Amino acid sequence: MKQDIHPKSYRFVVFKDMSNGTAFLSRSTAASKETITWEDGNEYPLIKLEISNTSHPFYTGKNVLVDTAGRIDKFKKKYAKK
Repeated sequence: MKQDIHPKSYRFVVFKDMSNGTAFLSRSTAASKETITWEDGNEYPLIKLEISNTSHPFYTGKNVLVDTAGRIDKFKKKYAKK
């Protein structure tokens, strides 16, 4: 195995799912200019996520089908067997 290929700057970071407000503390090298005070009273860098395992349809079991401007109907009509 190669030596010294992993970053040395791992630190605690709070990841926040912006779609449902769920946050979790983990270690990361991701950079952030924002900070947040965590449950333990300490301040940590904040990384905002659009989606996480708490809001993703695959993990929640809730499939959400968004149809904008009838795209699904157009697709079904175009590829329907005749």
